[in-house]
Amino acid sequence: MSEPFRTRTFVAVEPQLRRVRTRSAVRVIVTDGSSVLMLSDTDPGVPGSQWWVTPGGGIDPGELPVQAAVRELAEETGRAVSAEGLAGPVLRRLVIHGYSDQVLAQAELFYLLRVPEQFELDVSGFTDEEKITIATWAWLPIDELARQPQPVWPADLDALIGLTDRPHEWPREAGVVEESTVNAGELGRRIVLDWPGFPDV
Repeated sequence: MSEPFRTRTFVAVEPQLRRVRTRSAVRVIVTDGSSVLMLSDTDPGVPGSQWWVTPGGGIDPGELPVQAAVRELAEETGRAVSAEGLAGPVLRRLVIHGYSDQVLAQAELFYLLRVPEQFELDVSGFTDEEKITIATWAWLPIDELARQPQPVWPADLDALIGLTDRPHEWPREAGVVEESTVNAGELGRRIVLDWPGFPDV
């Protein structure tokens, strides 16, 4: 059912004809204590779509999740950190993204990076796909996440940041979550049935 991950077409198709792709992935919550670093993502096949996500991406073959988190953070923000500089994982979940051209299922682990102050991003490491889909970036106040006009994914991000000083609760189990611009529908239900489980921490 699943195809190897490859470059997207960005051509909208009938929902039931979308390709289904699966992968293991990581995300990094970057916070200075009062705000959190977010990327504004889009679905080119759904004009006007926009939502906020944390930096992150797929785990490459042979990588440990924390190594992927270090690499993705450097590629998407220009911030170089060591594996020891990341806390977590603080959350794990299976997320299903229904887009206009594909359905992507990710077994995700979230890590946490605390920084002393906000910094400017260096996005020169963006992939070709990210150059198309990422519209901008911003440091959003944590206490205003629930009031953003665009969706913030994960929806309980403020609560996750609150886990910073409670490592005994790591990782929080979020189960299966859908974050879609075009509902995954039956394709999503099939993914859940075939899902092999979380990657190793």
